[in-house]
Amino acid sequence: MASYLFLCLFLFFPHLYASSSRSHSCSSLIQFKNSFSITKYVSWHCDDIAGLKSYPKTYSWEEGTDCCSWDGVTCDHLNAHVIALDLSCSWLYGNFPSNTTLVLLPHLQKLNLAYNDFNLSKIPSEFGRFESLVYLNLSHTNFVGEVPSQVSPLSKLVSLDLSSWNYDSEQFTIDQHALEGLVHNLTEVRHLFLNRINMSSINPHVFMNLSSSLRSLSLAYCDLQGKFQKHIFDLPNLNFLNLRGNQLTGQIPRSLGNLLQLTHLDLSDNQLSGQIPLSIPNLTQLEFLDIAQNSLEGSIPDEVAAFPNLKYLYLYDNLLNGTLPSWLYTAPSLKVVELSQNQFSGHIKEFQSKSLEYLDIANNKLQGPLPSSISQLLNLTDLILSSNNLNGVIELSMFSNLSNLNYLGLSYNSLSLTSNSISSVNHILPNLTGLFFSSCNLSEFPHFLKGLKSLGSLDLSYNRIEGKIPQWMQEVGNDSLTYLNVSHNSLTEVKQFSWKNIAVLDLSSNLIRGNLPIPASSINTFLISNNSFNGEVSSLICNVTSLQILDLSHNNLSGTIPRCLGNLSDSLEFLNLKKNKFYGTIPPTFAKGCQLSNLNLNGNLLEGPLTPSILNCNGLEVLDLGNNKINDTFPHWLGSLPQLQVLVLKSNHMHGSLCVNSSKSSPVFSKIQIFDLSSNYFSGPLPVRYINSFKAIINLETIGSTVSYMGVYVQGGSAFYTYSIGIVLKGRDVDLVKIFTMWMIIDLSNNQFEGEIPKVIGKLNLLKGLNLSHNNLNGGIPTSIGNLTSLEWLDLSSNRLSGTIPNRLADLPFLSSLNVSENQLHGQIPQGKQFNTFGNDSYEGNKGLCGFPVSKGCKIIEPAPPNVLEKDGSKSNIACGWKVVLIGYGCGVVFGMAMGYVVFQTGKLRWLVNLVENQHEKKRRRKSKKGNRNNRRRRI
Repeated sequence: MASYLFLCLFLFFPHLYASSSRSHSCSSLIQFKNSFSITKYVSWHCDDIAGLKSYPKTYSWEEGTDCCSWDGVTCDHLNAHVIALDLSCSWLYGNFPSNTTLVLLPHLQKLNLAYNDFNLSKIPSEFGRFESLVYLNLSHTNFVGEVPSQVSPLSKLVSLDLSSWNYDSEQFTIDQHALEGLVHNLTEVRHLFLNRINMSSINPHVFMNLSSSLRSLSLAYCDLQGKFQKHIFDLPNLNFLNLRGNQLTGQIPRSLGNLLQLTHLDLSDNQLSGQIPLSIPNLTQLEFLDIAQNSLEGSIPDEVAAFPNLKYLYLYDNLLNGTLPSWLYTAPSLKVVELSQNQFSGHIKEFQSKSLEYLDIANNKLQGPLPSSISQLLNLTDLILSSNNLNGVIELSMFSNLSNLNYLGLSYNSLSLTSNSISSVNHILPNLTGLFFSSCNLSEFPHFLKGLKSLGSLDLSYNRIEGKIPQWMQEVGNDSLTYLNVSHNSLTEVKQFSWKNIAVLDLSSNLIRGNLPIPASSINTFLISNNSFNGEVSSLICNVTSLQILDLSHNNLSGTIPRCLGNLSDSLEFLNLKKNKFYGTIPPTFAKGCQLSNLNLNGNLLEGPLTPSILNCNGLEVLDLGNNKINDTFPHWLGSLPQLQVLVLKSNHMHGSLCVNSSKSSPVFSKIQIFDLSSNYFSGPLPVRYINSFKAIINLETIGSTVSYMGVYVQGGSAFYTYSIGIVLKGRDVDLVKIFTMWMIIDLSNNQFEGEIPKVIGKLNLLKGLNLSHNNLNGGIPTSIGNLTSLEWLDLSSNRLSGTIPNRLADLPFLSSLNVSENQLHGQIPQGKQFNTFGNDSYEGNKGLCGFPVSKGCKIIEPAPPNVLEKDGSKSNIACGWKVVLIGYGCGVVFGMAMGYVVFQTGKLRWLVNLVENQHEKKRRRKSKKGNRNNRRRRI
């Protein structure tokens, strides 16, 4: 009986313990679930990018049910311990509790919380208690702060992924000590992913101690810096290495060619230089190679049997040259090739392998005809050959077999496209969505377009197409066409557009006449500049509520500007009505929340005044109202626009002083870079307060732009539309099609400014052009202008300036245009350097100027006697000597007057008079001889 009871207890207690343990684990999980809300959008990355399905796994978690059956929970069936928890892509949102109940699951071996949003929480140090953990994935969870050092001792980890998704300053960081501990303790780790963890303070040498068992290592966008050291990743079993988006410099180590198991290598978006190592073709297992966006040069290693398993090759945006390697045409598995934006030359050879799906070799120097084998690449979806030197006649039928082709780009070569041999074209390229035939010598719309019902983008710009847009074009991509560019042709007529979803329509630089057509309400960018449209602009254009860029410049449009355009300003960013015949006033209202960054009304008949409601356009960067009839005083209130970089009010009827009678010290026009008020009637002194506030030109205000030209991004950042203005550049009227972000110009010419040029103008360190000509300025040229080391042109002509030209101007290294003509300057013209390049017309009308290049020579002043100067050339005795001279001069005057009185009264002392006359005659003869010698020297 006793033995039977013992047996029952032996069998019962494990189940009792298991039941108790399971109940405890389930309770901990319920508490964890209740810490978060369910928000679908936080796991968008799973569905859109990672290719995983997201759903709320915790919906199945209910109290009173067995948690081992819950979604995402795995238990050890023998002991009922929760050993794995996978809540990736589960829509969890909220702060991660520092005292999380997950630590009450001590037997946990796998934990995956990836693709949730823990709202900038920190990883709890309690995670260090998961001593049995072999798999930990906290990637893309919006954790921030330092990776806790307590994670380092988790020595059983085989896979660790702490990759972040943050792109700003709120990101993961790890210090040297914690990383060293992690590398030292993870002796069993095979997969280590630490993407976007800030390692800017980490010495990359720490990775030399990684476990030799490592298979995968990803350190993308970690801000790793310094030279790519040799042997740093000598890990014989490594098959995945990703160092994308760091700041690694130097050459790619040859030792990488020893990683014979490598299948994935990504070194893109660094600062690597030198050549691709000859050892790289040793990586015969390689399937993915990305070294794009570096500064690599030289040719691609060429071995016939190289890369037999390579599928994806990305080398774009480097300085690579030479011919394309022979293995590129024969690699049996190659699917994707991106070699654009390099300097490859030579011919494209015939492809022997038919595996290619994506080929982009645009923006190189390739030449010759297209290989006929392209027509046999039946898997090809994208073919991009634009911007090379390819030539020859292309029969469009060569693409007729490429039924999978989505994108075809042949723009900007020397190709001529024809479709003469195609009788029926409706079946050709049925899946084509993007067609780019810019600058392809087309004289008509290709007839095969008729069959393209799914076309999304069409570029036929810079061709020779004449006449009307054919009626059948209205059916091409009727529901799908979003981008159409037929600019720079000879089109003469367009009718109403029927494309329902068109977003970008470019008809600019044609010969189109008639009234302005109103595009579909879906339009985002509408460009019709440089045509002959006439008549008034219908207010119906204001129904296009998604309009972001509207360029109607250089036409014959007239009437008043529709007032409703001011109400479009919550979407409109770019409005260019330049060079038309609009009259009346500028639209009086700009709505609150105005998004305008560029407003160009130059070259019309507008009378103003400018409305203060434009201050609602807080992001305005360029305001050009030049060449109108605006009669007003200077709008000082424009200075409060925080982003204003270009202000052009030239050639109007504006008047009054620019000086502000205000004690306010707040800076105005702090970001201004181009300030053009020329050809008005402004008067008074030059605006010292404004000059002191031009912080961008003084180099006190950081220019935040990362692009070379001023402009606006459209279509979600996929395209960039540049600003343009007209300025006087080195004395010539120039239309700047693009405004370089570093242009710094001040033009106050042709006004009635008076007084002296203020010395503070020398603070404008980055100034490239200064024009103060045709005013009433007087005084001297400030020597402080010699501080403007970036100055390229200076025009001070037609004023009343006096004094000499400061010698310091000769030291301005970039000064290529100077005009100080029609002033009252005198003295010697500075010599040497840039001044040797200026002609006589730079100085005309200054009778007192002498020296090269004007014809008037300068009088040579005799040097002081040698005993006046010290031997070392210092001037220490000169000041004292002048005191003696002045004292002697005073005494001499008194003595001379007294003696003169005696002579004239008595006629005595004739001997003294004769002595003085004889001495004077000797001096005159000496000077005459000396002058003759100098003249002979000049003639020689």
